[in-house]
Formats: sequence, structure tokens, C-alpha cells
Amino acid sequence: MRVDPVRFLLGLWVVLVLAFLFGPIAVVAVYAFNASNVQSWPIAGTSLRWFAIAWADREVAAALSLSLRAGAVATALATLIGTAAALAVHRYRFVGRDAVSLLLVVPIALPGIITGMALNAFFTASGLPLSFWTIVIGHTTFCIVVVYNNVLARLRRIPASLAEASMDLGADGWRTFRLVTFPLVATSLIAGALLAFALSFDEVIVTTFTAGAQNTLPLWIFGAIRLGQRLPEVNVVVLVVTAITVLPVLAAYRAVQRSGP
Repeated sequence: MRVDPVRFLLGLWVVLVLAFLFGPIAVVAVYAFNASNVQSWPIAGTSLRWFAIAWADREVAAALSLSLRAGAVATALATLIGTAAALAVHRYRFVGRDAVSLLLVVPIALPGIITGMALNAFFTASGLPLSFWTIVIGHTTFCIVVVYNNVLARLRRIPASLAEASMDLGADGWRTFRLVTFPLVATSLIAGALLAFALSFDEVIVTTFTAGAQNTLPLWIFGAIRLGQRLPEVNVVVLVVTAITVLPVLAAYRAVQRSGP
């Protein structure tokens, strides 16, 4: 049987890329079950004791709680603002429409450190103390675009005749949105919200500049790695963070797949 060399090389390249991307995560996952606190290969044995230690660590629990709360609030705000912006840009023609669309996309295109420094400078100049709400504002700025792009893409695929037919039958704008538009964009909205939460949860750079004395889970991980004294516990926390981040992405993918073309 003849093997196509181009196809073989492309397949090999895909395998190498996947190994490069997910190999380190797999190593961290293995080390999370390491019985020893020394990270050597092969591992000395398997144990769940680091999971128990991480679970009992109040600092980890507080950081996880803060990250989840900030991510949930930022996701809710991003979903509301992103959906409203997508509806406005899609439905209406107004001066500065393209500029509004560009401004919504810019935060996700900029490096995180630039966004974080800009937000920090804004909060400082405004006299706002760094707190939970500055974290939420910072995360919302770059989460909006995820919801905005998802909802806008779906709106562009919905025939305008459906809303027009609803209007012709006597429905006002709100009823048309509730009965026609919203059901058609619901899966894209949910997918955008899930992706926004995943993006918010693991954003360490922007959090660094907007958290102040607050210690979110990514910041705790960064500090623990820098000190190098709690690496086994870090491995467990990183594994949990990876799961929390990946699950919304998979759920968003499933939602988009089920929604059809």
C-alpha cells in the first residue's frame, strides 16, 4: 500500500504540534498524583495526598472563590453588554458604527500586559482603589468581544425576513426579540458566555494589574511557582484550573455544534 508522503508529513506535524501544546499539561497532571514532593522522572509512586492538602489550604480556597466570583460576574456583564452591542451593530445604521465595532474588538487583540497597564493607570487616575470590582471591570473589557463576535456571527446568518414577518403579524420589537431572535441566537450567546468565563478564569496578566491585595487563583499559582516551595500543591491546583478552563470551552463547542450551520 502506497503512503502519500505529503499526507504523512502533515499528520506527523499535527501530532508534534499537539504534543508540544498538551505535553506539558500531561506532565503536570502526572506530577499531581506523585507520592513524593520531589519532581523527578519517573515518579516515585502515585498518591492523592496533594489533593487533600490543596483542598484543606484556606489560601487556595479563598483564591479559587475569588476567581470564580470574579469570572461569574464578569461573564454576566460581558454577556449583557456584548449581546446588546451585537444587536445594535447588526440592526441599526448610525454614525461611528464601524468605530464601535472596532473598539469592542481591540481589547482582545492587545497584549494582556498593555490592557492591564492601561486599566491600572485609569483606576489610579480616577482614584478607584484596586478591589474585586476593578478585577471584574478588567475582565469584562476583554470578555465582551467573545460574546459580541459569537452573537453577531449568528445574527448575520438569520434571515431578516423572520423578524419582518413577526412585525407584519403585529408583534412589537421586544416580542419579536423574545419569540424569534433570542431563540435563534441562544446557543451562540451561551457559547460566548462559556468562552468568556474560561477566558476570565485563567487571565493572570490583567488580574495582576487590577487585583491590588486580592489574590486570585492564577496569582496564587504564579507566586507559589516563584517561591518554589509548594510545587506538588501547585500541580494539583493547575490540574483543577485546567479542568475548569477546558470544560466551558468543550461545552461551548458542543453548543455551537448542536445549533447547526
